[in-house]
Amino acid sequence: MDAATTPTVRNVALVGHGGSGKTTLAEALLLRSGAIPRAGRVEDGSTVCDHEPEEVARGSSVALGVADLDWTCSQGCAHRVTLLDTPGAPDFAGAVDAALAVADLAVVVVSAVDGVQSGTEAAWRRCDEAGIPRLVVVSQEDRARADFHRVLDQVRDLARRTGHDPAGVVPLELPLGEEQALHGVADVLSDRGFDYAADGRHHDCDLPADVADEEHRLHDEVTEEIVAHDDDQLERYLSGDEPDAADLERTLAREVLAGEAIPVLVASAATGVGIDRIADLVCEIGPAPADRATRLRVGGDAGAETELPADPAGETVLHVFRTVADPFVGQVSVFKVLSGTVRTGDKLVSTATGTEERVHGLFRLRGREHLPVDAVPAGSIAAVAKLAGTPTGGLLAAKAQPVRPATLPARDPVLAIALVPVSQADDDKLSAALTRLAAEDPTLRVDRTPHQTVLRGLGDAHLAVAVDRLARVFGVHVTTEPVRIAYRETIARGAEAEGRLKKQSGGHGQFAVVQLRLAPLPPGSGFAFVDSVVGGAVPRSYLPAVERGAAEALAAGGPLGHPVVDVQVEVYDGKSHAVDSSDMAFRTAAATGVRAALAAAGTVLLEPTVHVTVVVPTEVQGDVLGDLSGRRGRITSTTTTDDGRVRIDAVVPEAEVVRYALDLRALTGGHGELTLAPADYEVRPGHLAPA
Repeated sequence: MDAATTPTVRNVALVGHGGSGKTTLAEALLLRSGAIPRAGRVEDGSTVCDHEPEEVARGSSVALGVADLDWTCSQGCAHRVTLLDTPGAPDFAGAVDAALAVADLAVVVVSAVDGVQSGTEAAWRRCDEAGIPRLVVVSQEDRARADFHRVLDQVRDLARRTGHDPAGVVPLELPLGEEQALHGVADVLSDRGFDYAADGRHHDCDLPADVADEEHRLHDEVTEEIVAHDDDQLERYLSGDEPDAADLERTLAREVLAGEAIPVLVASAATGVGIDRIADLVCEIGPAPADRATRLRVGGDAGAETELPADPAGETVLHVFRTVADPFVGQVSVFKVLSGTVRTGDKLVSTATGTEERVHGLFRLRGREHLPVDAVPAGSIAAVAKLAGTPTGGLLAAKAQPVRPATLPARDPVLAIALVPVSQADDDKLSAALTRLAAEDPTLRVDRTPHQTVLRGLGDAHLAVAVDRLARVFGVHVTTEPVRIAYRETIARGAEAEGRLKKQSGGHGQFAVVQLRLAPLPPGSGFAFVDSVVGGAVPRSYLPAVERGAAEALAAGGPLGHPVVDVQVEVYDGKSHAVDSSDMAFRTAAATGVRAALAAAGTVLLEPTVHVTVVVPTEVQGDVLGDLSGRRGRITSTTTTDDGRVRIDAVVPEAEVVRYALDLRALTGGHGELTLAPADYEVRPGHLAPA
């Protein structure tokens, strides 16, 4: 198919737990459609979607893979299907968000061996948040210990726990055989059996006796469930007029779009069983872009939302949902056309930056392969190179306007490392490289402290891949070290001291004397300077130098070596010399006086704390509460969420949660959700080891 039209486009996100077979399923779909001559293997690093060196080295997806295929469904209609293959590891959940921002259907892939896992549940909940219709594919049905019925029960339980009607989880297929004996599927809607040949093509077959009874029972149940949502069809059904498979599919398509039905299919990517059926049903019951208008937000976060229909004749609007730094092409922006039709040579404006961009060349993506096209209609996904002024998540429109996508809430980083350049050349390039890296992946965040460059992300694998890409793509080599905790000091009581500088070495000397009084301030006050000098003992022209010297001395660190905060420095007397006094002399004298006063007053150590929010299943609530208490956490609230989980809010010292994201995953089996936000400084108990 040379050109796609909006009604024939299908954008499909493959989501689920890591290792459930998403990438292998994508490979099987590409092979069965004829898009590739042979199937690659994840283990060999030869798949279309896992083509980045970091993915090949790890044997798993670490980024969003995009692959186009053309498919003519069983009804004879030609479609353009764009597969969005997402990683299953929580470290790369930002790729799931990017896919759901542009997909019109989510295919939740669940392993027939491992069943519903933490990654399945996380992806399912994110689909709920995004309002994405979905269907379920039970994959790996040919493997040992595969059990379709067990997985079907788990999916229904997951639907119940997340507020869906379990009856809406409708199995459209049953496996014929299982494990190594898998050879086909039973189609519940048409009451037919399909046997598969080695080339992945099927032919009709009789249903085995051990499947026929169950299939007929399911046919009646599924038919009743589908027609129950259509009054006319229900009335005809009750009068004895049973709809055929095509009628049921049309009604089911409306229910899938409305979120009332979640079809369940079964497949084996390794043997090809059920693969063509997935492609058929994605095209036949999956929504087209025109069925789901895109929500846009006008103005800032509090702006009103509006809907933009996928009209190929409308005003051109593109959503750039992924940016890739390609070492050969440069920056590649992957986008979905929300409205209008974009053509090579068009000029568009970034709604985020106001930059005018020229579309130099358009291409579809099939992994690393670029397939040139001249025009891309509304609803389609494509890519373009060298859009330097449009960030990931931004919009391009025909004219400047203050709109942006109403996307999922951003994921906050939960783990951090400090980067140390290997050489001066690496140091010179590090800042620019990190800016481009963060532009690629908005879930990465870069912070710069006085002593470290800190990279924050969603997990250790996420950060490791980022460091690898720094070296491979941007040529910046770094080592890593732990992030230093930003301890502070404050004084426990007031103190007075004199700061004096008197030097005479020929010519003009240096002379300044200041009498200082230090007093504690309430937490969070920072630094305050008070001028109480009377009679001109310290000329007013030198007071700014006194203030600067005092502030520098506090910032340089107290007796424990950390910056001193929440202190008032009062200068109430001093002496000057008409010739030998200067700004530098009073600045130095003030610093000397502050250091003396700190030594006299003594300081206490302050440690930063973090607001920790954890959402976990009720069965691990006690373990999580005990763990947080062991980290010197102060539990502030415990509430039950609408879906039956528990939300725990606590304030914990930052030093105790440096690697808490990893510990929480181990403690909850990956079912915990974590959010960290800076809190306040608190006094570190004196019995603990010095920081």
